[in-house]
Amino acid sequence: MLGDEAIALAALHAGISGVYAYPGTPSTEITEYIQRSPLAAAVHSDWCTNEKTAMEAALGVSYVGRRALVCMKHVGLNVAADAFVGSAMTGTHGGLVVVVADDPSMHSSQNEQDSRFYGRFALVPVFEPSSQQEAYDMVRVAFELSEDVRLPVLLRITTRMAHSRAVVSTAPACPPAPVSFPEDRSRWVLLPVNARRRYGELLAAQDDLERLSAVSPFNGYTPGGSKGVVACGIAHNYLMEALDGKPDRTVLKVSQYPLPRDLVRRLMDECDEVLVLEDGQPFVEEQLRGLLDTSGKVRGRLSGEVPRAGELTPDNVRAALGLPFGNHFAPSSSVVPRPPALCAGCGHRDVYEILNEVIADHPDAKVFSDIGCYTLGALPPFRAIDSCVDMGASITMAKGAADAGLFPSVAVIGDSTFTHSGITGLLDAVNSHSNITVIISDNLTTAMTGGQDSAGTGRLEAICLGVGVDPAHVRTVVPLPKNRDQIRRTIQEEIDHPGVSVIIPRRECIQTLKRKR
Repeated sequence: MLGDEAIALAALHAGISGVYAYPGTPSTEITEYIQRSPLAAAVHSDWCTNEKTAMEAALGVSYVGRRALVCMKHVGLNVAADAFVGSAMTGTHGGLVVVVADDPSMHSSQNEQDSRFYGRFALVPVFEPSSQQEAYDMVRVAFELSEDVRLPVLLRITTRMAHSRAVVSTAPACPPAPVSFPEDRSRWVLLPVNARRRYGELLAAQDDLERLSAVSPFNGYTPGGSKGVVACGIAHNYLMEALDGKPDRTVLKVSQYPLPRDLVRRLMDECDEVLVLEDGQPFVEEQLRGLLDTSGKVRGRLSGEVPRAGELTPDNVRAALGLPFGNHFAPSSSVVPRPPALCAGCGHRDVYEILNEVIADHPDAKVFSDIGCYTLGALPPFRAIDSCVDMGASITMAKGAADAGLFPSVAVIGDSTFTHSGITGLLDAVNSHSNITVIISDNLTTAMTGGQDSAGTGRLEAICLGVGVDPAHVRTVVPLPKNRDQIRRTIQEEIDHPGVSVIIPRRECIQTLKRKR
């Protein structure tokens, strides 16, 4: 199974009542596996509008005593952070596991953030599997732990764990829990008087969480010499590969957090030097240096033995261990790099070609874009966009630029991204009477992640009218070459309109259309 699939099957076997997610590589396959599974007939598995709504819906499942899985990629946790940190304050009733898939090396992401920091920030347990089998085993343990300690559990994976395969042995499935309600309902109402009490309880639980980490079957201490290694999550897999499964040094395997400090102290006392291997940022290394190391014996990303940026690989693990390696994972010189491009026949192509023609008459025009297939409009031959920061930022950045005097200020956003986090920006623009033109490029799906359902399909015009856009300036066009003149006139007319206008070019994604045919 893929690591994603192992997590999905384990959640079904653990008796979940719902999986709540917004698609984002490398987490998407978790929810897709559950949606396809015959075991999931009674499991809610529709895609959510965004990661925040997913987190909140799962918390509602937990409130009534049932188990829920939440899935997202690392930048999605930024969107869900308010609800995620709040869920640590309310605590859980039914088991709640939040799976976050980080993307070191940014294979399909705009940053390399490490979600373990969120777990530490929220003061909740964190799991990080070293193999697909461990990913499967951890899920049930995580649900049980969530119910035992009454806290959400963060399960952090990386791209290689999500998208590589291994044989997985499964356990018998358990039935979903019956509906029940928390005895202490006050902790679910985060008024300051309740929140202060809950925060004290959360802090008091930290010692117990660390003791659980110290005896966790997913953590382990293997004595083996004066050289020590802390191997976190998938780094342990790479370490065992580099050493042929026979470590000649002392190894502390860490796959459950908080960091077991007693085991770390033992490692520091018994070893002359300690190498920290972790996929992501120096989360553990910084803790070792800050709390325990006064001798300079800790080595890792901060000292240069492991590259500071990019994902951990078997090659750079061997190099950090001082072992010879053949650069097996280097790019092949026989394969010509092929930059990504919009598909032939894609409606976004027509939109960008015509938009470029119109704004050529406006030397100061800027086009603020967003996260999706259409971000490729930044590349040749279009070079049509000037920004791409985060989900939903196109509309609010265009608004801010217009507020500062830019004309024309144009936002390009996809249908799924608009419903994810663009609606509130449009409402701000309406309330401020901002002079912006918003193009919602509607391909009737969430195309970039494989064609999942889009939350606003068939309702985009109604949403725009509902937030107050003038009906005369919500216009729909069909992006085809035969309609170029009409689209050009529409874009120019709406740029000239002194206020908020919305243009919706609508044509189905060529890939989903091919699959249907």
